[in-house]
Amino acid sequence: MWGTRADMKTLLLTAEPLSADQLRDVVGSDGLDDEVMVVAPALHASALRFWVSDADEAISRAEHVQAETVENLEDADVDAVGDTGEGDPADAIEDALKTFHADRVIVFTRRDAPRYREDVDPSELERRFGIPVERAETDGAS
Repeated sequence: MWGTRADMKTLLLTAEPLSADQLRDVVGSDGLDDEVMVVAPALHASALRFWVSDADEAISRAEHVQAETVENLEDADVDAVGDTGEGDPADAIEDALKTFHADRVIVFTRRDAPRYREDVDPSELERRFGIPVERAETDGAS
């Protein structure tokens, strides 16, 4: 777990709706004082779906995920905003960092069956963006 401070800004990338408890498990109680930006990338279920389908379903799912996650966090008094992002998690992070100058990134992925392009390498992202990146897992039950 990365260190926290009251004015820390956390970029949270997720393809599944998250609760404040799931965030707390990663950042600790102090991390809930962070300013949080939730980005839900428009991921496809598989490479085949990526190549043969339009992005409407993935975008719709991403909009739902970010809205539900922001609502869950706000209900727990976490300062959160949300947006959707590109289907490539690294591109989604890069786009978000242009307007939200995060101190760290937390990427939640599904433990049971990651979606196409969801499996990211935190160390590669740290090198690319120059800030700490942590990977956490969800059960994918949403």
